[in-house]
Amino acid sequence: MVCVLFVFQFMIHMAGACFVEERIALMRIRSSLLEAKSFEVETWGRIEDCCTWERITCNNSTRVSGLDLDNIYSQYFGSPCWNLNLTIFSSFHELELLDLSWNQACLENFDAIRNLKNLREFRLAYNQLNGSIPAWLFELPRLEYLDLSENILQGHIPISVSSNISLCLKTLKLAANNLNGKFDFFWLRNCTMLKEVDLSWNTELAIDVKFLTSVTPSFQLRVLMLSGCNLDNSIIAGPNLFVRQRKMQILHLSNNNLAGSLPNWMFSNETALIHLDLGNNSLVGSLDLMWQQQSNLQMINISMNFFMGQLPMDISSVFPNLTVLDASYNNISGRLPSSLCNISNLEFVDLSNNKLTGEVPSCLFTDCSSLGFLKLSNNRLGGPILGGANNCFSGVEVIYLDSNYFEGALPNNLSGFMLIMDFHDNKLSGELDVSFWNIPSLRSLSVATNNLSGQIYPTICNMTGLNYLDISDNDFQGFIPNCSSKLPLFFLNMSSNALSGFPSYFFNSSSVIALDLSYNQFKGRIDWIQHLSQIKLLQLGMNMFEGQISADLCHLLYLNIIDLSHNRLSGSLPPCIGGISFGFPVGHDKGYPYFSYWVYHINHTLLHGFTFSTKGHVYTFSPGFFNLMFGIDLSENMLSGEIPWEIGNLSHVKSLNLSHNFFIGQIPATIANMSAIESLDLSHNELSGPIPWQLTQMSSLEVFSVAYNNLSGCIPNLGQFSSFGGDSYLGNANLHNLSEENKCSLIIGPIEVGDVDEATDDLVLYIISAASFVLAFWATVAFLFCHSLGQRLVLRL
Repeated sequence: MVCVLFVFQFMIHMAGACFVEERIALMRIRSSLLEAKSFEVETWGRIEDCCTWERITCNNSTRVSGLDLDNIYSQYFGSPCWNLNLTIFSSFHELELLDLSWNQACLENFDAIRNLKNLREFRLAYNQLNGSIPAWLFELPRLEYLDLSENILQGHIPISVSSNISLCLKTLKLAANNLNGKFDFFWLRNCTMLKEVDLSWNTELAIDVKFLTSVTPSFQLRVLMLSGCNLDNSIIAGPNLFVRQRKMQILHLSNNNLAGSLPNWMFSNETALIHLDLGNNSLVGSLDLMWQQQSNLQMINISMNFFMGQLPMDISSVFPNLTVLDASYNNISGRLPSSLCNISNLEFVDLSNNKLTGEVPSCLFTDCSSLGFLKLSNNRLGGPILGGANNCFSGVEVIYLDSNYFEGALPNNLSGFMLIMDFHDNKLSGELDVSFWNIPSLRSLSVATNNLSGQIYPTICNMTGLNYLDISDNDFQGFIPNCSSKLPLFFLNMSSNALSGFPSYFFNSSSVIALDLSYNQFKGRIDWIQHLSQIKLLQLGMNMFEGQISADLCHLLYLNIIDLSHNRLSGSLPPCIGGISFGFPVGHDKGYPYFSYWVYHINHTLLHGFTFSTKGHVYTFSPGFFNLMFGIDLSENMLSGEIPWEIGNLSHVKSLNLSHNFFIGQIPATIANMSAIESLDLSHNELSGPIPWQLTQMSSLEVFSVAYNNLSGCIPNLGQFSSFGGDSYLGNANLHNLSEENKCSLIIGPIEVGDVDEATDDLVLYIISAASFVLAFWATVAFLFCHSLGQRLVLRL
């Protein structure tokens, strides 16, 4: 009977050239992908033989031995998670390779893998596998390659001194999870085949690399990546396993707060390092040890340390194969060696935030065909910009030369494939004449904070690929050009010049995200701002704009910052302003990929941050605060009428300045609903009536002023109001301070903070009086609507 069943199964297998249970399992995988709206494996099932299907490998017995399913899930914005039950793979009894990486899949029943005794490669990187790592995983007898990086795994790594780890293990990758506890490399001492270990970006994982001098590990690592871990400083001082590693090619130890100087073992003649990453530590001392001949090194990252010294003038001889050099944020001094230009494969150079002096060799811009990224920001470099090069560039696409001492004029003839040119904060002079520039690829140009002058030539309109333009803080004058093909700018900063004209004729209104025209001579109405449909940062202060603020302003759904201060705007403030979200727009947080795209873009193109006046001072906010700061400044205009009560709906706004206008009426009590408010300035208006007691509920309020109005009544001094001095209330003749006798007295001078404690008992009486009024009010209501006599009175009314 058993023989008959075997023959029957064999005949079924031969009919389709692959085992039925495996074909069924594969079709189940395909179905789960279709349910998750992925169409990557539509070809599966068209023919019976699953061994011929894409991504499938079979062995000589026509059993499935390899499933290469990496990045098989076709994701798009808002895609659901691919829910995959791993028990589906238990049908593949001779499986050797299982690759599910790069799918962001929600994986279930991880224990189903423990029965795959033939598994050699198991790749699950970039998914959403959670929970702890099972100990049995390291005991799979033939396991050579294990990659569980970029998941959400927690707990400790279940390896100890007594673990029965597969002696076949060559690669172990557990990076970018939430692993913790201790991991000792001594536990891997018997893994003779081990070549690669990556435990990076597990910040709570304590790693011990100490080895006794009498114990020699049996492995020789090629790759060791321990960046962003809780790494013991003995890795620098020794003794440790590195002293015995003679074949190390890639070593990443960044972001570990390592201290001390460079160790000798790292640059001994026996090492064969290709990639070295020591960035963002606390390493000190000279780099002379590194400048010994290391012809194999291709990538060096020593950024964000405290290294001193100079670059070797013969750097091309020291590192002839160098492709990446990042030594930014150190104390490196001296001149830039011109021999950098002789490194034929050099692609990336970042020496920013050091103490480099002298001129930049022009050959970096003309002779380095492979160099694509050059950043020399915030040094002490000088001479002509771009090293005096005035025509073609060989290959540099991204150039940062900002915050130096470069002088002279910008080149008249530039051509090449540059994407970003940042020259801000130098001593450049002359005009910005791009008439003969041939850089159609240019996306970002900054010449801010220089001494440039003259007009903005209309030929700038030909730069139709420009997304970022910053010409602020110069001496440009005259009308800005009217472009027939408006520039598709995301970011435009023209502040602090003497420009005028019609801004809306220069750029595409539907694309601009951040617009700063402050401190210029622009005139006319501001009706055009209603077309800035994607605007987040709008700064038009210190100009001569006039007219009214239209209700069309309320169509701007994505505003974070609006500054219309110091203009000639008049009329009332439209009540619909309370409907602007000032934060993430309601109803647009899902299913709107363009919104997510430009939020990402603006965070990465606001290179120099932005300024905004709040709390009585002008602050410069870094780009990282762009989506955290929400404010309105309408001060120094001629606005009138009452402050609309709807303004209280602006629960995300942190700063509101309506000072130096002609607002009348009472302060809306609804302002108390502005729960995030930190700075509120209503001074220099014609407001009347009392300060609403509801404002004492504003726990975030730090700066408050209602000075020089016509307010009356008592000053509340509960909550944050106990910290505000008399300057907040000056110029209100009928505004009184609460005295010990529970009476209001005139404010003669500033209120001392110490006086607040003395008035505590009187405040209790003040609260009791208010409470009595509330009780009397509701008693009257109860009488009118509940008592029969009261009901008759209501009916008669």
